[in-house]
Amino acid sequence: MSKIAFAALALCTLALAGSVVAQVKNNVPDIVAGARPVAVEHIKVHGASLEGNLEGDAADRDVLVFLPPGYAADRKRRYPVIYALHGYSIGAEQWSQEIHVPQTIEGAFAKGAKDMIVVLPESKTVHNVSIYSSSVTTGDFENFIAHDLVAYMDAHYRTLPRRESRGLVGHSMGGYGASRIGMKHADIFGSLYIMSPCCMSARSAAPLKPEDEAALLAVKTPEDSAKLPFILRAQLATAAAWSPNPKKPPLYLDLPLGDDQQMVLAKWAANAPLDFVDQYVSNLRRYRAIALDVGDQDSLRTDTGKLHDLLDRYGIANSFTIYPGTHVSHVAFRFQDYVLPFFSNSLSFDQAK
Repeated sequence: MSKIAFAALALCTLALAGSVVAQVKNNVPDIVAGARPVAVEHIKVHGASLEGNLEGDAADRDVLVFLPPGYAADRKRRYPVIYALHGYSIGAEQWSQEIHVPQTIEGAFAKGAKDMIVVLPESKTVHNVSIYSSSVTTGDFENFIAHDLVAYMDAHYRTLPRRESRGLVGHSMGGYGASRIGMKHADIFGSLYIMSPCCMSARSAAPLKPEDEAALLAVKTPEDSAKLPFILRAQLATAAAWSPNPKKPPLYLDLPLGDDQQMVLAKWAANAPLDFVDQYVSNLRRYRAIALDVGDQDSLRTDTGKLHDLLDRYGIANSFTIYPGTHVSHVAFRFQDYVLPFFSNSLSFDQAK
């Protein structure tokens, strides 16, 4: 029997399989009395970093922007910006439902968090997710988030355009994105919140049924990919992001099969944050604050704890919370009562130029 590596993505996609059907089943905080409405804008942001990707994914990405209650009235005031990254198989709209915005943003402000702009970018691709990585096949989503999107927001909204006033947060696959982008782009962001991150460590090869291997090899179009089971589609997403091959149409990727297995596995392992965190210690020391959280019933708890332990080993200040809950059950509560207050306390709100 042939083997294929579940590697960094497989464990987390198994853990996340329930989250796809649980998007509307997670618990939602009560509406906070007296909360003022935030304005919601649906925009498109062009990503120069995404141009020419071999999958043909759109370089113009949907983005949700949540503006604080006083934004329209006070034309001189500028605000910090929070960039919030969605997980696997969902986009910005579904992510907004999972964290129940704008209600939770309004609730956080009403409970004392300072006014901020919150941005939810869309990062889905042909195989469901970019993994917030840099690939000729999917496009350079790492730099789309860290540079193209940030530059657009600073040019079109009244932001405080400096790293001390930018926060990055993500959940699940978005938590992976927050850790990866956060480690590499501490010159852009000033505070970092990582929620239930997946794909933190490399995995060894695992058996694959012959019919599953055949199904993967038979994929030639996006329509073929969309028909695959969840875990097999995740394999294609991993390969497109982490083992691209511009000489191998129509998918432009290498799967860890046959003679290519060890080479591809090595490429996948190189994208595991627990394996490359040592390279970015100096960057991580620049953050004003770093927070991690995960549910006590979440299978991603172990690797989240390992990241916390690594940060502690290097003396990098961070907070780590294990709360009662599953992968998605309390993410809306966490966003309102912990994530936004964290950024309220850690980012710079100084209006001085």
